[in-house]
Amino acid sequence: MSKSLQEPPGSGPKGPDDYRRLRRIIAEDPLWSLALVPSLSHLCLKSFVRDFEGLTVYEQLSNTQRQFIQERLPPSLPLSVTANVIEDGVYWERCCKQQWDLCDVSRYGDSWKRMFFERRLEGMIELFIPGVTETKKILDMVPLCENYVKRLDISQLLTPIRVPKKGKDEDDNVLGMETDDDYDQMNHFDFCILLEKLTCLEELHLVYRVKQCGLNYEGRMFEMNYKDCQSLSKALKSCKTLKLLRLHQSNIDDAKVQMLVKQLLGHPSLRELDFSHNVIGDLGAGAVGKLLAKSKLEVLSMCDNDITDSGGKAIAQALSKNSTLVSLNLRLNRLRDEGGQAIAEALMNNNTLRHLHLGANEVSGPTAIALAKVIAQNNTLKSINLSCNNLGEDGGKALAEAMSHNTSVTECDLRLSEVDEQIVSSINQVVWTNQGLGKKDRAGLNLTKYKLEDPLRTNQS
Repeated sequence: MSKSLQEPPGSGPKGPDDYRRLRRIIAEDPLWSLALVPSLSHLCLKSFVRDFEGLTVYEQLSNTQRQFIQERLPPSLPLSVTANVIEDGVYWERCCKQQWDLCDVSRYGDSWKRMFFERRLEGMIELFIPGVTETKKILDMVPLCENYVKRLDISQLLTPIRVPKKGKDEDDNVLGMETDDDYDQMNHFDFCILLEKLTCLEELHLVYRVKQCGLNYEGRMFEMNYKDCQSLSKALKSCKTLKLLRLHQSNIDDAKVQMLVKQLLGHPSLRELDFSHNVIGDLGAGAVGKLLAKSKLEVLSMCDNDITDSGGKAIAQALSKNSTLVSLNLRLNRLRDEGGQAIAEALMNNNTLRHLHLGANEVSGPTAIALAKVIAQNNTLKSINLSCNNLGEDGGKALAEAMSHNTSVTECDLRLSEVDEQIVSSINQVVWTNQGLGKKDRAGLNLTKYKLEDPLRTNQS
């Protein structure tokens, strides 16, 4: 071979390395690169993603390999395929963010899988139309989500589609004369079919109402009826893991509370009960008092109801015997001084209650004086709210005198209570001092715990 063929034109003698630097490959595919050929394991994982529905070796893969698959699986896969196979991780995060704009995973114990199944089941219940939606849809979901649902927050419950009964006089319909006999009773979703099967459920928040009903408004859309109460009572009794029950804005009266309480007596795990914003009167308060005396409730809230002095006395009687309740909220009722004084007297024998809210209860000086005696000798109470009452000068002075000897109360709300501003200021000063003492005590406890947990480090110091 001639020299001219061996060397590029216009160049002198060159070594082998010089020729390698001059060699170039121009690819016809503009996306071609010099990247290495994918490994066989990489190609296998890609095939697993493509054929995941028939995959049986997922649990045998390493964490890194599972992460690779979770990042690439389509969120549209059937839940029957993914629910009990794919663990909590990036796949469920992708599913959540695809379905909802706002995803605060901290409300779900930082578990994306729990968020997905709780919100999915909540949506199915909130859109359930009795008599139209098949209960099979809910029941088919249970085996997929039962291990992950710990809380249900139901913000609406739809009623059946109302169809007039045949044979009704058309003139009555024209005149708008409708009675309860015109339509079937408006029952909501039956929780009996569900709660017993949710073996991890700890919190249940319910509101019997219809959101955005528009011109179709009817009063019965915003209340729990008798049959609803019957079915819910049975469902609550069967849900042995329930710790918190909240029933708001559902027009619950005394009869319904009595029915609910009857099934909750002796409940093994219930610790928090909230019947706020209903129409519960003294009979209902008496029923709750029986529950308080026989259960292990720690938090009870019945604010914004129709409880008067008689109901307050029933709760006070139970409170004097209770040794578990930590918080009692009776705001926006009408206990008056008889009910308020009864609760104060009960606290003389109670060493567990830490938070008491009697705001807007038409109590006055006698109640404040009775509570002052409690404050003077009770070191358990941490917060007292007597706002929006007429405590007067005598009540304010009694509270101020008692607070001057107290070191445990770190919150005392006397806004709009007709107490002199100077007295309120002196009470607030004691509260701030107690707050500082509480911080020092907690710091001391933490230091003691630190020394006990690491004696070697303490000895070195």
